[in-house]
Amino acid sequence: MTSITSLIKQWFPAEEVHAHCDGPCGVYDPASARIAAEAVLSMTKKIMALEGKTDLQSQNTLSRYIAIKEEQAHIAKTELLVLWTDYFKPVHLEAHPDLHNTFWQAAKLCSSVKVEVSLEHAQELMAAIENIHNIFWATKNREVTYYTAS
Repeated sequence: MTSITSLIKQWFPAEEVHAHCDGPCGVYDPASARIAAEAVLSMTKKIMALEGKTDLQSQNTLSRYIAIKEEQAHIAKTELLVLWTDYFKPVHLEAHPDLHNTFWQAAKLCSSVKVEVSLEHAQELMAAIENIHNIFWATKNREVTYYTAS
């Protein structure tokens, strides 16, 4: 069987291909991180609106908001880390020397908004993702408008 496979490879050699990233180009997009961060921002606002309410229904709602906020913060962090480690290459770092710090700070913000209730940090996360959005699309020589759902 091995000799047959070797003959087939000799007769029909495969064309060498090169990929920029781990997946086909077009798969990566910071929009998924933005969507998750928007949920974090929304849940943070909702949690803050429940401050002082101690009835059972409000406490139940609060626990759901917290669970959603933490889950979405984790999703945003995962999406950012995948984008950072799988899409961006040394050539991008040359064009954007603060790239690593930008992503590191955004990932740290994801951790912060997960464990605390801070409107300021949730808004900072959105701003960090907007910055990453702009860097990402600049690497593709495209201007793509950053927008939010809310």
